[in-house]
Amino acid sequence: MNNMTRTGNDQASASASTKAPANGSAAASATRAGATSEGAVASRDLPAMTPPVDVIEDASGITLYADMPGVPRDKLNLRVEGDQLDIEGELTIPVPTDIAVTYAEMNRTLYRRTFTLSKELDAEKIAAEFNNGVLTLRIPKAAHAQPRRIAIQAN
Repeated sequence: MNNMTRTGNDQASASASTKAPANGSAAASATRAGATSEGAVASRDLPAMTPPVDVIEDASGITLYADMPGVPRDKLNLRVEGDQLDIEGELTIPVPTDIAVTYAEMNRTLYRRTFTLSKELDAEKIAAEFNNGVLTLRIPKAAHAQPRRIAIQAN
């Protein structure tokens, strides 16, 4: 069974869950709220938005789509440590220097989401693309989890 449960970041509902097609058993579960960015204060201590994510599974692995509008490629940080996949991006909103912002609905400038990867997934072969604010991660199944055909011997 494939499901992705999020515990969320800063005010996200702990009981919310998203289910992907149940045609396999690779799973990604959010289990903790933050990641750490290198060379800076631990970003898990900063309030962050939870990017919406779609997870699609097929016979060879899962594809994860995370919407992170306003994040430039150089402010996107992906990290795998053990079975944890951390996604973090810093939102950049250009404001001219001679204009003062009097009202803004975006009060956080950080996206953060963490997933626990199933042992059926091969974290060493994750491929990432980032186009127009959408992060696409392809995580293939490990060789031992791939479907295989068994030859039948005749006597």
